Amino acid sequence: MPIELLKETPSQTAGPYVHIGLALSAAGNPPREQEIWNQMAKPGAPGEHILLLGNVYDGNGHLVRDSFLEFWQADAAGHYHTEYDLEKPFNSFGRTATTFDAGEWTLNTIKPGVVANAAGVPMAPHINVSLFARGINIHLQTRLYFDDEAQANAKCPVLNLIEQPARRQTLVASRCEVEGKAAYRFDIRIQGEGETVFFDF
Repeated sequence: MPIELLKETPSQTAGPYVHIGLALSAAGNPPREQEIWNQMAKPGAPGEHILLLGNVYDGNGHLVRDSFLEFWQADAAGHYHTEYDLEKPFNSFGRTATTFDAGEWTLNTIKPGVVANAAGVPMAPHINVSLFARGINIHLQTRLYFDDEAQANAKCPVLNLIEQPARRQTLVASRCEVEGKAAYRFDIRIQGEGETVFFDF
């Protein structure tokens, strides 16, 4: 009796399964009643409200339109909120995804305050970012800093771990304005020229 071989199941490292499970709207599905998404700060949250946005590029400079990002940050006073609650004005954790049209991600939050590292040294205001995308078996970890915090950035013990000053700039978001709202653009380049610095935490 001849052996019939089945076709191999397509291999995927991050999507569409990540989107189907965690980014329902991006996958074209209706959201759940309680969804962790890109609204980390509600209007009543203390601090400067900002919009973060950016694109993700692969090693060829092409947009990665199906990437998924997670964010973890302190509030305006430099405190992390360890319990997630949709009723609170601010949560330290959020998620978003790049769109299939413009390939852009967005996040509504507040500018974080100063947090000290384990040795008690103040770090510049920053947001921790995890990136999931096609071709990546283990998510990448990086940080987002702010270009209008130059003095704090220059003293930040984590930024100064990066020996080349030009490479530090790949972690610095540029202030801009979107529809009259304060915003910061942070593009992530997975490989190639201008590759974003990633950390092995």
